[in-house]
Formats: sequence, C-alpha cells, structure tokens
Amino acid sequence: MALQLETIRATADRIAASHSLEVVDLEFTGGSKHRTLRVFLEKDAAARAKFTAEAASNEEAGLPKGVPVETLSGVTHEDCANFARDFGTVLDVEDLIPGAEYTLETSSPGLERKLLKAADYERFKGSLVKVQTFSPVDSNRHFTGRLVAFEGTNLTLDLAAVKQKGKAKKTLTAQTVEISLANVEKANLVAEI
Repeated sequence: MALQLETIRATADRIAASHSLEVVDLEFTGGSKHRTLRVFLEKDAAARAKFTAEAASNEEAGLPKGVPVETLSGVTHEDCANFARDFGTVLDVEDLIPGAEYTLETSSPGLERKLLKAADYERFKGSLVKVQTFSPVDSNRHFTGRLVAFEGTNLTLDLAAVKQKGKAKKTLTAQTVEISLANVEKANLVAEI
C-alpha cells in the first residue's frame, strides 16, 4: 500500500483549519520502523492579525516591545498537542499511513522557516533570507540578503544588507539581485537576533 502524501496533506489542512491553524509544510522521512511524519503549523491569517493588533496596542500602552518567540507563528505547545491528537486519530482510523509504526511530530516552522510559496515571499518582504538557486545567477547559486521586493514571479534581494562570505564576496558585482521564483531551489528566513 503506497503512501498518499496529497491525501495526508489535505487531511492535515482540514484538521488544522478546525483549530485555527495552517499547515506550513509536511515531511515524511525514514523507512520501515523509523518513519516520521512532521507537520509544521502556524496560526491562520485571522489569528496572526489578532497578534499584530495586540502587539500594536501594547506598544501604544507603553508596555515593553519584546515579543515571545512562539507568537511569531502564534503556535503554542497546546496548539501542537491538540492538533496532533486529532490528526493522529484521523490518520489511524482512516489508515492513511500504512503499517503500524510511525512517529507524528508537530511544531512551529521556527525562526528560520522555509519559504515555499509565493505568498510566503510576499508576507516576508523586508526580512533577511537565504536563497539557493537551481542555476547560477550572476555566477552564484547561494545568496543571503534582504528581500526587498516580490513582484509576480521574481524576487529581489539586497545583498548589501549582509556581509557576504567566500566566493560570493569575490564575485559580488551588484548590490541587488533579481531571481525568478522558478529558479529557487530552496529559501528560508535568516534569524535576526
């Protein structure tokens, strides 16, 4: 019996929506007895907007600016536990993962979360990102810079925002680079602490 990742993803999306969550990413790794299904969650758009409004009202009230790390995605341990309980039950009842043994892990996407879809690039404009391309752009495949624009299917990075290392430092000819979304092999945020 083959694993149906799309069916599992659709089920995860449905269960997450019932908890005011969104599935950011889903990974299935391992083989035989050491299989792991990882689900990365964040609060849905409405809940994230509520966090933003609360943070703004706290600033206006003169409260400290510090934001707890878990409110970046809005996901708490309780959210993960509740989702895992419900999702795990559905996985087992519907036998979506054949075989008896697997581990279900749920968590937030973390500070250095992956950027997977166009909406992620739009949402995180202004953030520091690390991008790896399929084919070289200006003789480079690895870039770290500030995501200054995302228009259509192209993203623009400001490379001057970060001190470049190694080969990138030697070949840096432009302060900005434009990369097609179709050429992005992987991308993730870079934590700014």
